[in-house]
Amino acid sequence: MTVEMGSPKPNEKSSLLKRPQDDDGPETKHKYPKPVFFIIGNEFCERFSFYGMKAILTIYLRNELNYSDDSATVVYHTFNMFCYFTPILGAILADTLLGKFKTIFYISIIYCLGNILLSMAATPPLYFPQTEISILGLALIALGTGGIKPCVSAFGGDQFILPQQELQLQQFFSIFYFAINAGSLISTVLTPILRNDVHCFGSDSCYPLAFGVPAVLMVVALVLFLMGKPWYKCTPPQGNVIVEVGRVITHATSRKITSSESRKHWLDHADDRYSKKLIADVKAVLNVLFIYIPIPLFWALFDQQGSRWTLQATQMDGEVGGWLVLPDQLQVVNPLLILALIPCFQTIIYPFMTKLNLLKRPLQRMGVGGMLAVISFVIAAIVEMQLEKTHPVLPGAGHSHLRVFNTLPCDVTVTPTWGDEPLVLPSMGLHRYEVSAEQPWLRVNYSVSACPEANLGVTQGSQLMQIENMKSSSALLVNANGAIKLIQADPNDDLHKDLNKGYPKLRILYSLPGVPSNSTIRLSSGPENMPEYSTTFSEFGGTGYQSIYPAKYSVYLPRHTGNASDDPVVTDLHPRLGGSYTLLVIRDTQGHESHKMFTLTEPNSMHMFWLIPQYFIITVGEVMFSITGLEFSFTQAPTNMKSVLQAAWLLTVSFGNLLDVVIVELKVSDKQSHEFLLFAALMFLDMLLFCFMAYRYKYVEDEEQERLEDEKPEPLGLSNTAYEDESTTL
Repeated sequence: MTVEMGSPKPNEKSSLLKRPQDDDGPETKHKYPKPVFFIIGNEFCERFSFYGMKAILTIYLRNELNYSDDSATVVYHTFNMFCYFTPILGAILADTLLGKFKTIFYISIIYCLGNILLSMAATPPLYFPQTEISILGLALIALGTGGIKPCVSAFGGDQFILPQQELQLQQFFSIFYFAINAGSLISTVLTPILRNDVHCFGSDSCYPLAFGVPAVLMVVALVLFLMGKPWYKCTPPQGNVIVEVGRVITHATSRKITSSESRKHWLDHADDRYSKKLIADVKAVLNVLFIYIPIPLFWALFDQQGSRWTLQATQMDGEVGGWLVLPDQLQVVNPLLILALIPCFQTIIYPFMTKLNLLKRPLQRMGVGGMLAVISFVIAAIVEMQLEKTHPVLPGAGHSHLRVFNTLPCDVTVTPTWGDEPLVLPSMGLHRYEVSAEQPWLRVNYSVSACPEANLGVTQGSQLMQIENMKSSSALLVNANGAIKLIQADPNDDLHKDLNKGYPKLRILYSLPGVPSNSTIRLSSGPENMPEYSTTFSEFGGTGYQSIYPAKYSVYLPRHTGNASDDPVVTDLHPRLGGSYTLLVIRDTQGHESHKMFTLTEPNSMHMFWLIPQYFIITVGEVMFSITGLEFSFTQAPTNMKSVLQAAWLLTVSFGNLLDVVIVELKVSDKQSHEFLLFAALMFLDMLLFCFMAYRYKYVEDEEQERLEDEKPEPLGLSNTAYEDESTTL
């Protein structure tokens, strides 16, 4: 979870929020400002709303709006980019025009509207243009969450009288930070459950509810904020320092271009309009901003937890005992680790490193944090390479797959006409042909030398098979009234993994003489889990694929009446997560039943918990990089320029997500593992640049120490010059 720049760390003193002492003096005791609890409640509900919606966003974009993995990733990171760009607009609006209260109120209304639109777009009976309304809702949410981000914590700080209530202010920020994490933790666990386990509007998921609950929480956040209105202290807008810094830079640049006068520093050209102190402060800010140049790439890696890493989890096994961990729930690992690691680093690791004289400087810690992000993506690439081994074998461009199943009780010789050698296909056997899709039809010859069990009158034949480019299809060798026939099943095979829930996919191919069309083949693993398959054609054919819950099933075949029988033909059918299966069921003319299960796409063999190492390492990197970066920024900038660095830090997150969009759109490789390695390589080079810049950086405290040494008074007694003058006189 990204540490919120708008909400200082628990032990951080907010110099931005300090106001002059009241006239009653520091010894006067002031009551704890009760309205801050409305602000804390508002923050909890708003973070619940944002992180709950964001947890399921990538899967919603792919599964409901039918975006590809790449397109869903691009939309996700574009949304994230605007979430971290709009805080600048909110800060300027609050400080120059509306004030914090009105800015939070008006923008929260936009925020609520965005959540409501997103929930309504996901509701089928409303018949909204789903994609367009969803994108509009996301745009309003990005404006809302970014617009209030720099205002809420600062508005809470305004309720305290400083410096008399500085201790209470620190307590407020601790509770405020806890509210952020509590809201994100609960929602990241809850909303995927609402998405997956609740069924509504005829679907096996319920996105209207999963988005609706965050929408309700955002409305509650707004109501809580308004309830405190009678007790809030509202300070009028006093101008925005970001705007002032922009004016100084613009004026200095303009004068440097138009003036022939030489200055020691190009910002000194602004001294005709602005004070030397303001110009010096802007110089200090630019020194810090220079260090920010390599930072966006860290966020490009970090924010993929909600996109690429979530999509990676959809290909993995989430079963834990009787529980099923959902791919989007794994994002909860980050905030959990953050809460555990921050005190661990502050009380144990950093003090220990200091004793060893290691990582004493903030930029050193940030460099190590960035390298940990590199390691996490190398691990992600290794995991992805293992997952690629379980990917379905799909026909490439210009090719098609034809699967031939033998339902006869004897061997059949299959002779294709497109150049493949004849082969003997055993009873209940399967063979896959990879053929050119240049022609829409291909002929297959087949024959049986001897098959007394089937009582065949016709022992050979020939059949045209329909072929589609980049599609797979199946055909059955059957006994049709004493004649061997090859019957193409319908519809085409779909061997892609079910990436919605990761559930197994099952289709049934059947040879059931005498059974009418639209008969029922029933599966059962209990009274609440009884999926049904309908026979498309009478006697011979295939059903479509269905995603079914991973459990142990019994299979009941239809009678001649079309209804399922009471006696199962299969009692131990157990499809696994991520697999694609074909169940071949046969009933011969004497009523004997048989079956065989074929695994066409391997199930998810790697457990989802193999992702925890990369989550752990990048979270350690976040603690060392992000939180240390905040500390570095606040200690190196002048007091009145900290809000400028707040805005700049949020912009690095925005630019990092922009980098994700650019790299994904470049489509550097068809393999996700290669993309992970590319990000790792770029981050490694980026950190080398960062370490070089950090080595050359002069800390403010070092410059201050040098200045004090330069100003150190001469020792008592005569200086050399004075001594020489004295000697001359003598």
